[in-house]
Amino acid sequence: MKGRFNAANYEEIKSGLTSDIYFFRTVEILKRENVNPYVVAEFTMHRPPKNWPWVVFTGLDEVIELLEGINVDLYAIPEGTIVPHKDYYGVKVPVMHIQGKYADFAIYETPILGMISQATGIATKAARIKKIAGDKTVLAFGIRRMHPAIAPMIDRASYIGGCDAVSSIIGAKTIGIKPTGTMPHALILALGSPEKAWIAFDKHMPEDVPRIALADTISDEKREALRAAEILGERLYGVRLDTPSSRRGNMKDIVTEVRWELKLRGFDHVKIVVSGGLDEEEVEELRDVVDAFGVGSSISNAPAVDFAMDIVEVEGQPISKRGKIAGRKVLMKCESCKNYFVFPAGKEVTKCPVCNGQLRPLLKKYIENGRVIKEPEDPKEIRKRVLEQLKDVNLNSYP
Repeated sequence: MKGRFNAANYEEIKSGLTSDIYFFRTVEILKRENVNPYVVAEFTMHRPPKNWPWVVFTGLDEVIELLEGINVDLYAIPEGTIVPHKDYYGVKVPVMHIQGKYADFAIYETPILGMISQATGIATKAARIKKIAGDKTVLAFGIRRMHPAIAPMIDRASYIGGCDAVSSIIGAKTIGIKPTGTMPHALILALGSPEKAWIAFDKHMPEDVPRIALADTISDEKREALRAAEILGERLYGVRLDTPSSRRGNMKDIVTEVRWELKLRGFDHVKIVVSGGLDEEEVEELRDVVDAFGVGSSISNAPAVDFAMDIVEVEGQPISKRGKIAGRKVLMKCESCKNYFVFPAGKEVTKCPVCNGQLRPLLKKYIENGRVIKEPEDPKEIRKRVLEQLKDVNLNSYP
């Protein structure tokens, strides 16, 4: 018999085994009491982590997969929608709601929250990095810091948030793109020198793989970058500087020096890629002198967004627990001022109360009576939506 990784498989997640036990106990009690009310359960977020003014809603694809075949209706905003946690008037923004007999879907609250909370956190962090990087390339390198079972989710969410490429084979396959990577220090050490590694890489890798030389393993970054350029010439696409913070010094000065020396010797075509411990501050500092960033832990280890599921209607009657707002709601966005507005269902308006612009409803039906009627979108299309919306938001405010 094969061993087992500490990860739930498809059947275990689909059957609810990753849920909290009290939901199973709740369902058992309801059945014994012969009670199974028709409810509306909405998903909103508490204040986002790190005071982020907006998040990139992600993870809907897995929610659809989980609820397919369960006799419920699922409404959600499109995946990749950038939303604040409250609307213009301070009402929490509903990103999804489920309608159905409560006991039929109660056990799925835990996995649904996990699916959207972590993916949204990763996508939001990626979007923030991409917003700062601007037109510079951002590569997602963070899967090595997380459990391999969720590598596809990490890379998909990173890509949706704005990363231009991902490093894992399975993550790239999930998205429908090719994986991207350069070379590890291990190759250089195993072959005995940077020069041997660069030559071997160029010799054996397919032509469509960019020749990016890791240039910081044995000696000075400038010296190794120049040596790589001398050896590979026009075939060298770029150099990667992965200098650890323990001996980095001023990274911007190092990059500036490498750039100067390369240009001085006629290697203007060589790109500079920087990786290793990068976060928003480092990307902002280096974006004017760097061509691409390899960002790892700060994206893959992004804090989860604290979503909650709450019943807001039972058998057609508005009701909620203390601290929540009762009743099924409609979420609208103004096409002009970009503000969001939450209205009670049936009492929504079509003109923006702020600028008189046109309001557009965002919650769409994805599942009807357990049948998927709207399939998840291609990650490439979702990413395009995110990048377009990023033009309208600031890092520290919404809109």
